[in-house]
Amino acid sequence: MFNALSCPLDGAPLTQQAHSWRCPAGHCFDVAREGYLNLLPVQRKRSLDPGDSKEMVAARRRYLGAGFYQPIADKVADWALADVVAGEQRACLDAGCGEGFYLNAVLARAAAAGCDVQAVGLDISKWAVIAAAKAQREARWLVGTNAALPIVSGTLDRLMCLFGFPVFDEFARVLKSGGELLMVDAGQDHLRELREIIYPRLKTPRESTLTIGEAFVPVSEETLRFPIRLGDNATISDLLVMTPHLYRAPPDGRARAAALTALDLTVDVVFRRFRRV
Repeated sequence: MFNALSCPLDGAPLTQQAHSWRCPAGHCFDVAREGYLNLLPVQRKRSLDPGDSKEMVAARRRYLGAGFYQPIADKVADWALADVVAGEQRACLDAGCGEGFYLNAVLARAAAAGCDVQAVGLDISKWAVIAAAKAQREARWLVGTNAALPIVSGTLDRLMCLFGFPVFDEFARVLKSGGELLMVDAGQDHLRELREIIYPRLKTPRESTLTIGEAFVPVSEETLRFPIRLGDNATISDLLVMTPHLYRAPPDGRARAAALTALDLTVDVVFRRFRRV
């Protein structure tokens, strides 16, 4: 299990002592009953309960558990284990892991291939991390922020930021030289059919202004597109709850979505790989 953790208060390495982790200065962080570690200091919280709510996490678990996004998870696992040989150790962080769906796919593939993946999942939502820790005890699950990763510098081989909020300076700090970053983001047509129902008109897509900094070089970019069909209102509702669209859509748009009993959708996502120089 991944153990290269750092103190979120002073950046010093943490050492595990029974059910707690301590830094040389004496800052102490207890492992929760569910098995996760909270490394999000109160001064880094922008609200009392940051990140996804308990309801959003439950909706995402149901939706992802039904397999609608399995092709995305399979491609993430392909990348995470590319060129790894049996018995080789590889440290992998999912920065913004949610309830752990994608990191669990990596761990499942690694177990089948006989690879040793030291996995760590981090999310600012305690509800997401609690759900992840209850479902999977092979990874290290952390409540934390991408803005100040509680990870020792230069200890990761792979870093995933999937539909999340990248902080490239921090990503560069924790990755080894030659390590890779994978970002997955929504493409222009992602869930377009749903957006056409809930919004009066769709905004014109803006040109990407991604600034990765000098620490990374692009490796590849490709698109994954496939159709899905949501066959009942409960599943459509779960999709809405787990996305920002529920809160951005006007009331009449939400009402139209609530009346749906089935929906054909396009999944359109972009995979971008970068290498740490």
